Amino acid sequence: MTQTAGEIEAALLACAAGDKSALRRIYDAESARMIGVAQRMLKRRALAEEAVQDAFVLIWRHAARFDPQRGAGLTWIYAILRNRSLSILRDEKRTETSDAPIGEETASEEDDPETVMSKLSDAKALHACMETLPPQRRGLVLLAFVQGLTHGEIAGKLALPIGTVKSWIRRSLISLKECLG
Repeated sequence: MTQTAGEIEAALLACAAGDKSALRRIYDAESARMIGVAQRMLKRRALAEEAVQDAFVLIWRHAARFDPQRGAGLTWIYAILRNRSLSILRDEKRTETSDAPIGEETASEEDDPETVMSKLSDAKALHACMETLPPQRRGLVLLAFVQGLTHGEIAGKLALPIGTVKSWIRRSLISLKECLG
């Protein structure tokens, strides 16, 4: 079920008013894609599903904080998912099995949508700076920092020497820092 950006934003505003069916519409439209994004970051389907579930809890709890004037609804949703996925990755205590009852863990305060929205203007600046990079270098940066691939994985995927991958990513990051500086 594909929804337009406007429909997602309207559903977020309806969630803020307590409309549970609006959350369901967002879930139906975006959950499969969100699991794919989270799975690329977390490398495991179970963790990706957990991240998506936590993200929807946060979307429901904080929908009133969504402001369409500050950014797009999909950007807001995926920023929450990304932050939740990163929180899961940082959790060094996570093991394959747990004695904790299901549902005992809650979403982190690091996933606060206000914090996410305050970073959106920085994201727009980063996007503009990314456009200044040559396409191949921009692709390397995206593979490393969006898909979470290691230098070795990128080198193998693109059939490039690992030294080339490392130096191009390093130079690209220096260029981005200068652009954002």
